[in-house]
Amino acid sequence: MATIKPCLARWTRTGLVAARQQCRLQAASPTSLFSHQIRCASSPGSGRPKKGSEKKKKAKSASYTQHDLRDADQFSLCDAMRYIRAFEVGRDPTSSKYELHVRLRTMRNAPVVRNRLRLPHPVKTDVRICVICPPDSKHAEAARENGAVLIGEDVVFDAVKEGRIEFNRCLCHVDSQAKMNKAGLGRLLGPKGMMPSAKLGTVVKDVGASVRELVGTSEYRERTAVVRLAIGQLGFSPEEMQRNVRSFLETLKADMAQLSDQVSKEIHEVVLSSTYSPGFTLDGTFKSSTSVPSDQLSTL
Repeated sequence: MATIKPCLARWTRTGLVAARQQCRLQAASPTSLFSHQIRCASSPGSGRPKKGSEKKKKAKSASYTQHDLRDADQFSLCDAMRYIRAFEVGRDPTSSKYELHVRLRTMRNAPVVRNRLRLPHPVKTDVRICVICPPDSKHAEAARENGAVLIGEDVVFDAVKEGRIEFNRCLCHVDSQAKMNKAGLGRLLGPKGMMPSAKLGTVVKDVGASVRELVGTSEYRERTAVVRLAIGQLGFSPEEMQRNVRSFLETLKADMAQLSDQVSKEIHEVVLSSTYSPGFTLDGTFKSSTSVPSDQLSTL
């Protein structure tokens, strides 16, 4: 009977020979090489990305996108006021205002429209006016008599730098303009649209008259191709609203005409809303055949 050791030795030699032959076959097989190369090429971080695999950024349009209004619902002024008042039922009439939003067709990098006007029927707002002028001068006294809430030079500069901006309009007398510029208020008041400048008519000589005019005026400014303005109180009649809307649009068109040599601006859409209601696109008419009598929209 054969011993166990020669048998184990023979099995071991047979197994080694078979393993060597299998390795030679795998090394010579083109399929195994190809699959190995594919695995290496597809490993993370290896090789170059395929041509065209990077997503191309969509080019931004040079002008603002405007929607087609041909299929949009449009309303007369009386109908829009009627629906808005339905949304305002139960609200304090003095806390709600009609707002007009005018969407423009214009370029993105075009100069913006900015101005102020006195509406035929002013909207009652809490205007707090600051006047930068010598504190003991006749200009300070005139500003105080006409309702300015903050008057002076250093006291105004310190309040602004400390973040205590408790006013929403700011005027500067011409004698204090150099001192104001030296104080560096532009980075604080500029983003809020309250930095006095001669171009905007807020650097003045007659402080008293300017304060009186500013109390009854409304400011507007174009932002992302839209101009917004509080156009009336909730208790205004349709006739009063019509006069305010007409005055504002005429002033806005005159402002756009002054920029015609630089850029083309046109009115695309006029939307009326209120503090708590959605917006209603106006069709340019005063009332429709189904409108309620205007006197019913004049009472609260």
